[in-house]
Amino acid sequence: MEAKSKGLLVVFSGPSGTGKGTILKAYLERHPQARLSISATTRAPRPGEQDGREYYFVTREKFLEMRAENALLESAEYCGNFYGTPRAPIEAWLEEGHDVFLEIEVQGGAQVQKLEPDSVGIFILPPSIEELARRLRGRGTETEDVVQNRLAAAKRELCAAEHYTYAVVNDTVEAAIEKIDWILGAERCKVSRNRKFIEGVLNHD
Repeated sequence: MEAKSKGLLVVFSGPSGTGKGTILKAYLERHPQARLSISATTRAPRPGEQDGREYYFVTREKFLEMRAENALLESAEYCGNFYGTPRAPIEAWLEEGHDVFLEIEVQGGAQVQKLEPDSVGIFILPPSIEELARRLRGRGTETEDVVQNRLAAAKRELCAAEHYTYAVVNDTVEAAIEKIDWILGAERCKVSRNRKFIEGVLNHD
């Protein structure tokens, strides 16, 4: 019988407004064994967000304390706020065999992929900059100045796509989920992830 394998650590990034959260919400509804890492952030909650659900909302002082204690897998500053990923729950989930998604900015994504070279990097792309601008304005939660700042940041972040293994264009949520399923299915079939199983077959009496 095949031994229970560790879960996949998925670094999930893309510019603000590309629909990363929408894709992941739908994906997790279809894959209840997968887990979404909850990041800590110093930014204020948006309408409808709750502490411990979308993010752990903490003070700058608390965040810096967590970083100093090496309690974060990665940390980054984005648009004047800090973001970071608590380390302990991720390590526990992976050992239990759960796939863990890190929805993080490209700075943090680069850190994780350097520390965890076995992680799976997926970069979500918008169909176009025009569509990205439409989605950002459609939120209705940010001023035009903030939207312009996010568009400028998005153009810089798009240059980071080359550091990820896979790119998924979010034309529709359904198509994006299907592509993610293909990607993770292929990752599980890599010889490098099945060496113990192969050794077990070879050594079986």
